[in-house]
Amino acid sequence: MPPAASPGSRTVVVVVQDRCTKEQPPMERGQSHGDDTVGAAPWVPAPRDPVPGRIPLAVVVVGADGRISHWSSGARRLFGPTREEAVGACAVDLMPVTGALGTKEWDGREDGPEEGHGPGLEASLVGATSYPTAGRARMADTGTAALDVLWWAYPLVGPGAERLLVLAADAAQVHRGQGSDERFVPAFALHTDFPGSADLARRLPEILPSMSPQESARIVSQVLELGYPVLEISQQERFPVTPDWGVPRRVERRTRLLRAARAVADDPQAAAAAAAELESDLEYAAVRERLEFLNEVSGRIGSSLDLARTIQEVSEAVVPRFTDVAGTYLREQVVAGEGFPDGPPDAMTMWHRVAVEHNDEPGRWDDVVPVGESMTFPVQTPFFQCMTTGQPVLVPRISDEMGNAIAAQFEKRDISPLINGRSLLVVPLKARNVVLGFMILLRHPERTEFHDMDRVTGAELAARAGLVLDNARMYTFQENVAETLQDSMLPQIAPRMAGCDTATRYLPGTRLGRVGGDWFDTIKLPGSRTALVVGDVMGHGLNSAAMMGQLRTAVQTMAAIDMHPAQLLRGLDDLAQRLGDNYLATCLYAVYDPIGQRLTLANAGHIPPVLVRAVDGRSELLRLPTGAPIGVGGVAFEAVTVPVAPGDRLVLCTDGLVEVRGEDIGVGLAALAESAAHPAASMDDACDAIIRALNVTGDRKDDVALLMARLNGITPDAVAEWRLAIDPREVSRARRLTGRQLADWGLGSSAETAQLMVSEVVTNAVRHAHTRHVVLRLVRTDALLCEVSDDDHALPQLLSAGPDDEYGRGLRVVSRLAREWGTSRTSTGKTVWFEQALPQSRQVRQVRGSNAM
Repeated sequence: MPPAASPGSRTVVVVVQDRCTKEQPPMERGQSHGDDTVGAAPWVPAPRDPVPGRIPLAVVVVGADGRISHWSSGARRLFGPTREEAVGACAVDLMPVTGALGTKEWDGREDGPEEGHGPGLEASLVGATSYPTAGRARMADTGTAALDVLWWAYPLVGPGAERLLVLAADAAQVHRGQGSDERFVPAFALHTDFPGSADLARRLPEILPSMSPQESARIVSQVLELGYPVLEISQQERFPVTPDWGVPRRVERRTRLLRAARAVADDPQAAAAAAAELESDLEYAAVRERLEFLNEVSGRIGSSLDLARTIQEVSEAVVPRFTDVAGTYLREQVVAGEGFPDGPPDAMTMWHRVAVEHNDEPGRWDDVVPVGESMTFPVQTPFFQCMTTGQPVLVPRISDEMGNAIAAQFEKRDISPLINGRSLLVVPLKARNVVLGFMILLRHPERTEFHDMDRVTGAELAARAGLVLDNARMYTFQENVAETLQDSMLPQIAPRMAGCDTATRYLPGTRLGRVGGDWFDTIKLPGSRTALVVGDVMGHGLNSAAMMGQLRTAVQTMAAIDMHPAQLLRGLDDLAQRLGDNYLATCLYAVYDPIGQRLTLANAGHIPPVLVRAVDGRSELLRLPTGAPIGVGGVAFEAVTVPVAPGDRLVLCTDGLVEVRGEDIGVGLAALAESAAHPAASMDDACDAIIRALNVTGDRKDDVALLMARLNGITPDAVAEWRLAIDPREVSRARRLTGRQLADWGLGSSAETAQLMVSEVVTNAVRHAHTRHVVLRLVRTDALLCEVSDDDHALPQLLSAGPDDEYGRGLRVVSRLAREWGTSRTSTGKTVWFEQALPQSRQVRQVRGSNAM
């Protein structure tokens, strides 16, 4: 350790000052003045004219194993690695501090050194002296020049594991403004060797990592006992090392003018002119600085309509230039996107902490004020005053008494250590005279207090931030409305229909809006058939979604009366023309008959579907008459019937899946056909494979609707059909036929319920049929489907029969016993059907769902 300064030696004192500096009265000779060369690099003054200065410091804590446990922002700026990269790394790999560390030989244990630290040896505190060490070394920088590093290392002793406190600085910062022949050596000196030693001891915690007051006091005492870090110019001239956190340009300009005023101190007229110039220049500089700050903040915020990103931009814009801590709170309705909050806030209003930005050490605020917490604010707090009045609240300095009183209002935690001694400014975030939230701004005790000009600046900042947040809130609200509308209009499709399995995907467009006019649907039809529909309303937005809902409802209505596919599209086209000129849409309507093993399709300007054959895995685009889009009018629609086999797959989609800007749509259709032919473990996997193969990214401009159906078919042995005469005696025959057939299918336990419902439906059909026979059909799939058809077009009604009524109880019995039932008109009359759950339906569903495609 270098010898201490002799009583007659010359000493330069450097006083710690934070970002802003208050004007101080002149001091006696030998003391430091806080307004000279604020923010400048240390330099060697004349012995009788001590001038304070500061240098940027890196603060690092190294554990007993030689690995880094704390890495300050100054260390990141000096050495390059981020905190996440440095913590846990070996100290000697990132800093030239080998002289402060010993080596430890490992015996092959599992917790040995990582690869790259040498065989059997690792840097640690083993062998390190109990005295502080210092050094100077050159190390390769990330750029082209080498880095000249000054460092000081203190062994920290006491409770817990051994640790090493390392302070480092760039020697280039010291040489700034010095001659090339000056000598700079890191050394140590007792704080009592310097004038103003009490001030140095009080400000020493500023260069230490944040820790509890007890631990901080213990470490400070060790540092002061071992020797204060200094730069030695000679063994007789040294000055303390203190951190430079950076200061505003206004303070530097003020310092320069103060020097000019002292230079003319002997001339009263020149001194008066310099003082007037100083006052005018300070006022001008202060206003200009705040305008520049507000313009800079306005340029940084509002780059996105995402609420979370906007809040983060606002927080990062004010720290550290305007404040040291910024906490942002929003009303829960704003965060949830529920629209504009109703009424003024009160003591019961819930506030959501959405951001906490600070330049303190990491983790200090996380446990006490975690982001994401919802809370109310007590009445007796400055925060409540700001949110109820809508005006900024300024507390120049929070005394211990005031801080403890504020902290006492919060039951869950003690916030007094975070706010005591700090300057406080609370500014409201308003839009249209409604408080959406507020920001809590705090400055370190060493920094200049908030004043009236800061209050005005903070209010203007909050006003601009409030407008940006309101725009983001409105966008979030509209997006939620659009998504809710879209979700409500998209059908909840059952994955299993009679004779076919389905899977769907819907991906909303993100470039032009999250809501559009694409839709798909599956509709149950008489005769165990299924209608498969996909459509696309031209355009985007709420209007397109509303049109889509109307057209989808119309398709379901016309499908319920079993209209032929071509006739259905004709009816849909007529409806679109009656609704308005803006109704234009494409639509593909397909009817699958699992018993007859055929598809009947009609197209209205939509892209063709893909059919994947199960026998050889070959895929093909079905050639259909294109037709004109719905709403054009005056164009005929044609239907095409295509034979299919069990296991074939039909793929229907909208053009957003296959269209690529700058390419012919035929390229996308070919890619669709190719990707659909690839085997997959399940229907869902097949849909995902198509989405991946066509490279559907989150930056697409159009919606994507995809409907895939596996056409399983219904085998002839699962279908039974009889023709019944129009005779009441046929009701008993229908019961016998039903019981016998269910027994043959091994469903005898379900026969009694099925016979009762068949009896009621056939009785109604025999009573109302006119000239033709009644058809009874039973279909066994996952459930028992019963269909009774006759030539009467009048649909039966569910009635409330009284005790004396002879009729009206049949359909009520069916509605109570059946899993599902319904009626539909056909071209020759009507069909009444019901489904009955079967005991083995669950096992059948599990077996079929496990089959590969």
